[in-house]
Amino acid sequence: KLVNAPVVHVNGDYPEEVARAVSIAFEYRKKFRKDVIIDLITFRRWGHNELDEPSFTQPHMYNIIRARESVPKVYERKLEDECVVTKESAQETRAQFTKFLEDELAASKDYQPEADHLKGKWSGLVMPTEAVSTIDTGVDIDTLREVGEKSVSVDSALKVHPRLAKHHIQLRLKRLAEGQSVDWATAEALAFGTLLKEGFNIRLCGQDVGRGTFSQRHAMFVCQDTENVYVPLNNIGEPQGKLEVANSNLSELAVLGFEYGVSIQSPTILPIWEAQFGDFNNTAQVIIDTYISSGETKWLRQSGLVMLLPHGYDGAGPEHSSSRIERFLQMCNTPMDLSDAGVVQNPNMHIVVPTTPAQIFHLLRRQMKRNFRKPLVVAGPKTLLRLSLATSTLDEMAPGTSFQPIISDTLASSPELVQRVVFVSGKLYYDLAKTYQENSARIGSKIAIVRLEEICPFPRQELINEMRSFTNATEFTWCQEETMNAGTYSFVQPRLQSILPKGQVLRYIGRGPLAAPVTGISRVYKAEQAQIVKDALADL
Repeated sequence: KLVNAPVVHVNGDYPEEVARAVSIAFEYRKKFRKDVIIDLITFRRWGHNELDEPSFTQPHMYNIIRARESVPKVYERKLEDECVVTKESAQETRAQFTKFLEDELAASKDYQPEADHLKGKWSGLVMPTEAVSTIDTGVDIDTLREVGEKSVSVDSALKVHPRLAKHHIQLRLKRLAEGQSVDWATAEALAFGTLLKEGFNIRLCGQDVGRGTFSQRHAMFVCQDTENVYVPLNNIGEPQGKLEVANSNLSELAVLGFEYGVSIQSPTILPIWEAQFGDFNNTAQVIIDTYISSGETKWLRQSGLVMLLPHGYDGAGPEHSSSRIERFLQMCNTPMDLSDAGVVQNPNMHIVVPTTPAQIFHLLRRQMKRNFRKPLVVAGPKTLLRLSLATSTLDEMAPGTSFQPIISDTLASSPELVQRVVFVSGKLYYDLAKTYQENSARIGSKIAIVRLEEICPFPRQELINEMRSFTNATEFTWCQEETMNAGTYSFVQPRLQSILPKGQVLRYIGRGPLAAPVTGISRVYKAEQAQIVKDALADL
């Protein structure tokens, strides 16, 4: 009744009726393109495994079951009574099938299946031996402007909500014309539009993804008079790919499972699942554990699925929404000791915490421009969607640009004077940078702040190169706003420690361990947050 699907009830004791029920169900689905349910009524004859005995707990039921003949024997006698088969031919069939099973079992011991993962639609791709983060994903600025303008272009007959006309459409056109202050939603639209223009298809799925959880995206416009839906990016100009905006219901397990299926079906589709809030992924944990994190290892099936977890790495007070990024990182299979220059990282997933619109632009394009596919988990912020400091220029998305695994320090004017290097991810950087600039006379160039944008694969060489510029640094600190047992610290600590200058020990600045993502008392939260910033920028 919930999904308005018919139910076909059938008794498993009658094989012909079971076959008929299955045939009806398939024909129904084929003709009407709707769900149908088969209620197969049967029973378990044996226990859960070779050591289990179901009569331990259901003795009466299993006395009845064991007194019954097996379904094959009952069906065999029925066919004999109807003169369809003879007793001898039935026994011969049974013996032949038993022999077939025994032969197949013996052959399975030496069987080597043929790998078909790079055939058909997947031909031309490779199985990566090392994760490569640097690839030119920039686009000509004229093309960016064209796509950006198309992303908010609507027919005059479609009545757009006046707030969108003023605060979304006009503002985006202004930013594109100036080439400055490009916000998160615009950068995402530019990534979508340029990929569509290159022939890729995109599927954007999740609850209210059309407008975005925080009303920032507006990939679709709804006429205020007719409620007709218009997707501007599907009208860039032929030939182009298709953007499918699927506003799904709040059933993360089913929805994410479907999107994973889309991702392994074709490498030319960019499937994106956006949780309404970052922590909503927890009800889809089975899909993440069983398929997304390990499908390539178990079945050689690559997946380019993108999981957007908004408000998932954003210390925003008692309403804090945690994507539990530490769980994703715990499932990543990269080495913990990166001290050896020859160490290779080819992780099962890529985990990123981008802090600028240009970074999300390059990340989305990188998913499709590489010659392999990897799941991408984006722990995204709420605050940075509209923060004036967290904007980019079109030049940062132009040819020759790419995603940056780390963003170097821009606050310390003299690297040779730096004594403390603070490593940070996410929006906390902007809190630190604001206080740094307010206290620049005191701090001078004694402290540098380096952003880790890609947590896995760990940006080993980029960090080593960055640290070499701070020749007199004596203190290296990891700073985060999550609790000590959450966030990225447990993943970062052993890896960063393994590449620090000899004799140095990575310090930690952040909240202590806590069972909940954050305290629920606003006053306490603000005091903790202020203390983190104060400690990170304290005098040496």
